[in-house]
Amino acid sequence: MRFQLRHVINKNLSHLRNEMHTSLNLLHPNQSGTITAIEASTELTGRMSALGLRLGRRVEVVRLAPLQGPIQIRVGHTELMIRRIDAAKINIQLNT
Repeated sequence: MRFQLRHVINKNLSHLRNEMHTSLNLLHPNQSGTITAIEASTELTGRMSALGLRLGRRVEVVRLAPLQGPIQIRVGHTELMIRRIDAAKINIQLNT
């Protein structure tokens, strides 16, 4: 009975884990997610796209610089450093 109840609870909450959205600047090292939106100017969106930051791409945070410095991220096989203010404009769906 215990297993069945836990299974039902996990099944009912699984959609919540898959639908967790946040912005890239709020992720911690080793967290990853998929880009769902970029809320930036056309110029900045174009620059991000040229770096590989596009809708549907998986992004992983590698490390955070101290004192609110830049964020090191991995997109595919490429690692980038981006400003936190720019990372705040990238909406992420967390990968579980």
